[in-house]
Amino acid sequence: MNRLRLFMLLRRQNGLALRRSPAFEQSIMARVMLVLGAGFMVIYLIFLGTMLAMPATEDRLYGLLLAMTPMLWMPIDFGVRFGVQQTPAMFAKPYLLQPMPFGAVIENFLVNTLLTGYNFTWLALFLPYAFIVFCGGASWLEALSIVFSGMMLILANSQIYLMVRTLVARNLLWWALPIVLYGGLWVTLIIDEDLFEDQMDWISEACMAWWFPLSCLCLLAGLFCLNRWMQLRFVREEISRQEKKEAAMKHVSKFTFLERFGMTGEYLKLEVKSIMRNKAIKSRVVMSVALIVVFTLLVSYTSLYDGQAMLNFWCFYCFGIYGITAMVKVMGPEGNYIDLLLVHHESILSLLKAKYYFHTVMLLVPFILMIPAVIACKFSLLMMFAYMFICSGLLYFMLFQLAVYNKQTLPLNAKITGKNSVENGMQLVIELLAMFVPLIVVAALVLLFDETTAYWTLIVIGLLFTLTHPLWLRNVYTRMMRRKYENLEGFHASRT
Repeated sequence: MNRLRLFMLLRRQNGLALRRSPAFEQSIMARVMLVLGAGFMVIYLIFLGTMLAMPATEDRLYGLLLAMTPMLWMPIDFGVRFGVQQTPAMFAKPYLLQPMPFGAVIENFLVNTLLTGYNFTWLALFLPYAFIVFCGGASWLEALSIVFSGMMLILANSQIYLMVRTLVARNLLWWALPIVLYGGLWVTLIIDEDLFEDQMDWISEACMAWWFPLSCLCLLAGLFCLNRWMQLRFVREEISRQEKKEAAMKHVSKFTFLERFGMTGEYLKLEVKSIMRNKAIKSRVVMSVALIVVFTLLVSYTSLYDGQAMLNFWCFYCFGIYGITAMVKVMGPEGNYIDLLLVHHESILSLLKAKYYFHTVMLLVPFILMIPAVIACKFSLLMMFAYMFICSGLLYFMLFQLAVYNKQTLPLNAKITGKNSVENGMQLVIELLAMFVPLIVVAALVLLFDETTAYWTLIVIGLLFTLTHPLWLRNVYTRMMRRKYENLEGFHASRT
């Protein structure tokens, strides 16, 4: 009974966590947009479940949706969880000093990850599919098995995500685990398409066997127990670990070559050292580079994205993903010490220039990583230069506008989380414009002219914004100073 009361108490506190955030009352529009986004996802899943059920009914491969789950739906779900789910360790640490069994705290948070509303949005995929195949000849037990097995796989995926997030924090090589788990079934497609079709038929039939739902339930139970043991062990190790600061400070990178750039050079040092030392910033860099590598390999060595529209999308996305990921929270890390930055005249302006120069140089990373796509004749060099300049110009121009409106501090050693990621409606509008306006411009130019003319136009637009960066950065700085006290109040309130 005590465990049940503890579970209800912690679940209630978890539900109130969002309301405690200083950003909760800042914008109704942002919350409305998030609800609309969730509704759009549900509608899209219903559409997919309905469309996939029709060929499955015709071929009597009722387990087709389940066969696709480990290789398609689970990887998508894994990626989405970066924005909606935190690890139990992040929630459990505040309760360590409380008179309660620590194992019970971990168990409660693991159960909460299974009962979160996001998991049950996937019913919008499985329920329409099960209903249509039931009407098409499947028995009610088979339809029920589809829904049950699908949900067990999604819940098991939540535990896989938690384990990977925990292990990656200790060694980046653990990223190989989801690649092997989700990419293993795609190997046969690369080897032989006929073999891949035979594999899918066999898996579809196996998914409708009597033992499959039981196996999914056992998988979930096993992953839950393994996750409990892992989280309990790692949290205790992290708390009991005594970091030897003297040893860590024996070697300090000084980057003296940046001193010639004055105050801007000092802030460039700050940008580099922030990536090297802070989890929140480092994790964004690692995730962005990993996604660029994965998308480049998919584009280069598969035929999944051979359409011109998709090639344009992924080329832009590979260049823009790091900037979008890092600068959505621009000035968030600096919110921890924003008072010190305001001491010197135009110090913030030098910081903005340093951020712009750093992120512009970072565009060379995706350029190098996407060379295999150029060799495979998927991307042209003109296309690469066009998107690189449009990112350094138009994209960064839009993203830096967020510096005016961001006023929530980003904890330097927190992991990536989507909780409270949207502070206000203006932030959401700027993010959406930054993600889609460049692609809309490209589509319009391709319709009006040929691709070569479109890419040269993009280069001109990108260079125009790039070369005029001192003007629009000063404009951003001026508007920030007008909102200085309002932003300071937000930064102070959101510090932890």
